[in-house]
Amino acid sequence: MSGRRSGRGRRLAVLVGAVTVTATLALAGCGADGGDHASGTAADSAGRENLAGQPGAAEPAEGGAGPAQAEPGQPARDPADPAAPELAVNQRAIVYTGSITVRVDDVDAAAAEAVGIAAGAGGFLGGDTRSSDRSGAEATLKLRVPADRFASVVDALAGLGEPLRRDVKTDDVTEETLDLDARIATQQARVESGRRLLAQAKSLSDLVMLESELARREADLASLEAKKRRLADLTALSTITAVLLGPDTRDDHDEEPATGFLAGLKGGWQAFVVSLQVLLTVLGALLPWLVALGLPVVGVVWLVRRLRRRRARPVAPAGPVEQPSASVPAARNPAV
Repeated sequence: MSGRRSGRGRRLAVLVGAVTVTATLALAGCGADGGDHASGTAADSAGRENLAGQPGAAEPAEGGAGPAQAEPGQPARDPADPAAPELAVNQRAIVYTGSITVRVDDVDAAAAEAVGIAAGAGGFLGGDTRSSDRSGAEATLKLRVPADRFASVVDALAGLGEPLRRDVKTDDVTEETLDLDARIATQQARVESGRRLLAQAKSLSDLVMLESELARREADLASLEAKKRRLADLTALSTITAVLLGPDTRDDHDEEPATGFLAGLKGGWQAFVVSLQVLLTVLGALLPWLVALGLPVVGVVWLVRRLRRRRARPVAPAGPVEQPSASVPAARNPAV
């Protein structure tokens, strides 16, 4: 009996020890999991703080969510991109250009009225070319008017007389404008960064290098700003070319090209006359050179020929040459 009791006591002690060891391991595992979770939370918080401290980093939304997503069925839009599809028409940068040809009774009076129309719309005269001959009078005006008054000014110019032609063109430069704005902002940041680095330069070599780099960046920024000003001028002020023709002035655009034998003969005669005029012009340009250089050359050639003729002329003998007499008999041979 005592042996059985002792065996049961040992089994009970072993069971109690096993349960104790299992509970201890479980508690240790829970503590480790809690520590890992706490350390992970601390690491996540530190990471968010570092990310928030970085320039240009996106801040997380409330509740730990990521960046805001687009609504279902709606296209994702970049808030930093102003050229989004929802951009209104009146917010787009559009360059208007147009030309109009009008036949008027008095070219000078109509030209003065056209300049007044442009000035009344808030614009000005950008160019004025006029001609008057036997074929008639003509004036070509380059008018710069605000873009929002472009259509009304064109209609007013058409009312000066009989409109012959009208041509209106538009060019959407919104993307180019937005691209210039982004490049200017980036270049301004680069210039400011270069200035800060230049203020922190400690050696002469660094100072020279940073000054050169800063000058290059400032030149690039000035070039971009000049392009932006030019583009802003084109979008703010539209250009209208107004051609005013007198009553008797021919409109070259309305004439059909002539064909046939007579047209070919006329074209050939005109080409011959033009060629003859060119030939006479070249001859007139060369004539002074021929006179200035040809006369000395002719004189030298004449002098050389005269000297050669004198050398080739035979020289006469000084006295008469005595000829042997034919009556003198030949000397006889003494040996005969």
